Amino acid sequence: MSPRRWSLARQLLGLQLTVITVLVAGTLVGAYVQADRASLDAARQKVLGIAWSVADSPAVRDGLAGPDPTAVLQPLAEQLNRDAQTDFVVIMTPGGIRYTHPDPRQIGGHFLGTIDPAVQGRPLTETYTGTLGPSMRAVVPVRAGERIVGLVSVGIRLTSVAREVRARIPSLLVTAALAMLLAGVGSWLVSRWLRRRTHDLGPEELARMYEFYDAVLHAVREGLLLLDRHGRLLLANDEARRLLALDESALGRPIGEAGLPAALGGALAEGRSRTDEIHLAGDRVLVINQAPAAAGGNGAPLGTVVTLRDHTDLQALTGELDSVRGFAESLRAQAHEAANRLHTVLSLIELGRSDDAIDFAGKELAVAQRLTDRVVGAVREPVLAALLLAKASQAAERGVELEVAPDAEVPEAALPPGDLVTIVGNLLDNAIDAAVAAPPPRRVEFAAVRRSGELLLCVADSGPGLDPADVTHAFERGWSTKPASGNLAGRGLGLALVGQAVHRHGGAIDVAGAAFTVRLPLASPSPVGAS
Repeated sequence: MSPRRWSLARQLLGLQLTVITVLVAGTLVGAYVQADRASLDAARQKVLGIAWSVADSPAVRDGLAGPDPTAVLQPLAEQLNRDAQTDFVVIMTPGGIRYTHPDPRQIGGHFLGTIDPAVQGRPLTETYTGTLGPSMRAVVPVRAGERIVGLVSVGIRLTSVAREVRARIPSLLVTAALAMLLAGVGSWLVSRWLRRRTHDLGPEELARMYEFYDAVLHAVREGLLLLDRHGRLLLANDEARRLLALDESALGRPIGEAGLPAALGGALAEGRSRTDEIHLAGDRVLVINQAPAAAGGNGAPLGTVVTLRDHTDLQALTGELDSVRGFAESLRAQAHEAANRLHTVLSLIELGRSDDAIDFAGKELAVAQRLTDRVVGAVREPVLAALLLAKASQAAERGVELEVAPDAEVPEAALPPGDLVTIVGNLLDNAIDAAVAAPPPRRVEFAAVRRSGELLLCVADSGPGLDPADVTHAFERGWSTKPASGNLAGRGLGLALVGQAVHRHGGAIDVAGAAFTVRLPLASPSPVGAS
């Protein structure tokens, strides 16, 4: 342990011992006060009981009725005083004139104290300073039938009570010492346990670490979830709550019941390790990493740590990048073909067959221009037009003919370009793949119609189409009809992204065999288009 940490440990132990000493001292004072009160109560009950016993004695009543009460009662009172270990037993007349007293000189004098309640037949106890000093005394009546023929007072001096209390002080001190010893040992053991549990960090270091960790959790741009070994959500930082739309009520609940999508909640509840898995959460594409957490000392499982990264924007950019890359590849392919055609035209001219060269160039230019004019004339959204041209070239390279309906019409700004690329691009990719796997002729058709305030995008292919039983699962993340490959991170994601984008804009998807029709509401009703 470093000198600084040893100093902190000593300060902490000293503070604990000071607190223990104050507590034990306070307890000792309280115990002493309680013992003093208990002794006074015991003395009160004792003198009252003895006084009643004396008042009920036939010998006392007979002595009061005799010609010389003092001669009979004084020896009796002295005997009772010795036997009961009291300081005085005074028997007197109803008017308070003493017949007995420990000091014979006080016999015949007037009793010092309150006697009125006893004269009226009621017992009383009080603390009073008489001839023997302060005492706890009881006064009760002596009855002969219905008449009160005398009074009896029994008392114990307060010095005797205090002596009994002081006699308990050694035992109280021994108890306090044992309590301090046990508390000190317990405090040392607790301090040692805390140092082990906190990796020998002091309070200031723990507070500083907490502040730093709390700041990191709030500032980091990656979602973080902590789950215990039972799958309950213990912590979610700000980014995780934003990505998963979690609120405070989710904390402490099983992650499967925190309102997450069923697939994502089930995956996290399993608690196994995951690396860069793609999941959909609402309108977001998330990359999930999950790893078990264990205690450093004994390796006991604590739960799992989950990190979340938002790849929604990245996925959209990737789709647009794929479109641009496809367009560039299409341009390269067309450039290659154009070079071949140019060489052919030059060769025909060199052979003196100018008419054949003109006829060949015109036909090739008309075929290429026809598709470009059709796409650009129908699709006023430049990003989508570029996508269709690129997909047409890709399809041609794979032996598939992509046809754009002559009456296709996609207005500009009907949807954000990124969503259009996501919807149309993924549908075309799946259609081209399906057509490639089917026997010739291999065709893919794209149509777009504005009808009753909706934009209908239709993609159909010459493949076998979806089984009706699979339609409900086709838009789930991870579902695919394609053969499994080594990397499943993006498998079954295309149609899931399509469904996500369509539902985000309040649309719907109809599937009829190999034809996918996307219905998207437009901002305002548009004229009915031809279908």
